[in-house]
Amino acid sequence: MPMSVRSYPFGPVDGLEIDPLYSRLREDEPLARVQLPHGEEGWLLTRYDDVRLALSDPRFSLAQAAVRDTPRMGPQRMGAILTDLDPPDHTRLRRLLAHAFTVRRVEQLRASAVRLAGELLDEIEKAGPPADLVTTYAVPLPGLMVCDLLGVPYAERDHFQDLAAAFMSITAMTDEEKLAKIGELAGYLAGLADQRRVHQEDDLISALVVAQEEGDRLTGEELVQLTVLLLGAGYDSTAAHIANSIYTLLQHPDQADLLRAQPELMPAAVEELLRWIPAQEISDILPRYAVEDVELSGGTVKAGEPVLLAKHAANRDPRQYADPDRFDVTRNAKGHLTFGHGPHHCIGAQLARMDVQVALTAILDRFPGLRLAEEVKWRTGMAMRGPLAMMITW
Repeated sequence: MPMSVRSYPFGPVDGLEIDPLYSRLREDEPLARVQLPHGEEGWLLTRYDDVRLALSDPRFSLAQAAVRDTPRMGPQRMGAILTDLDPPDHTRLRRLLAHAFTVRRVEQLRASAVRLAGELLDEIEKAGPPADLVTTYAVPLPGLMVCDLLGVPYAERDHFQDLAAAFMSITAMTDEEKLAKIGELAGYLAGLADQRRVHQEDDLISALVVAQEEGDRLTGEELVQLTVLLLGAGYDSTAAHIANSIYTLLQHPDQADLLRAQPELMPAAVEELLRWIPAQEISDILPRYAVEDVELSGGTVKAGEPVLLAKHAANRDPRQYADPDRFDVTRNAKGHLTFGHGPHHCIGAQLARMDVQVALTAILDRFPGLRLAEEVKWRTGMAMRGPLAMMITW
């Protein structure tokens, strides 16, 4: 009897809810056949161990997606430099990037993040309630931080918000509009890199310009593509996660109160928020192709077949986390797959963690009476879930 093929995504969801079908598939059909609006059919993985293996096992290739009719949301395939490569090519670029994207550099930005968060909250408090948390706080804070990291002038942050949002769009704009925005962004960053070759500063683009490993350097095209990727992914995804995290804490006031009483719990709380929040509009939109037959818990993925990774479903797998649907800031949520795993683990994870820690600490301290002023409006058609508008009062 042939296996049924489900249309994917499954359907609209409200806010940060997870379609209950993910849970049913995780238990009864962990290797589920799905068809996206475009491209060939694929397998949807929902169990933690299967998703973790597919993220790190060399038998699954991202590079193969560049030459296949990949399962995808739009008619055009949107790849990116680090996500289109397998080792050793990917390893080379990541190693060069790591020279510039260090824990030390991120921690140097923490004081700046604290200052910027305080200034944004000063403006919110001065204007008085209600305030849209998205436009006044969640978006500007990581935007300013990314500009600081890259060395982009703050005066151009509004323009950058527009361009960076295009990078993460799925259906909110046409492919032509998206490509035009990305091209404009790439052109600007190429000019910035040219400036840094003449006059270096203490920023990421300068560090990328001089990064080398045994005489190997980034080409101009590689530098621009990597910077576009970091800007788009680090800006929009962090902004969405800050808003999602504050919303989640407001929906769990006992957990927010616990964080105010025990601020030392914040690092663990951020990991739990990363685990619990289903950040992506759909499952991992970067299909991986099996280069040989691979046995998973639900059966065999044949060589040449693509898999899609439901990381948000894997993060709720009861085999990995007890009572996984419960949000608990005291939980040890380490090992979640939100930032991926293995060679393609998000290189900007430390920056995102720091941004969220600073953002949550500052707003919980400033507004003990923080609460929603009206029903949240949720964005659609973007790679990341999150509020379109989120009116708060205190």
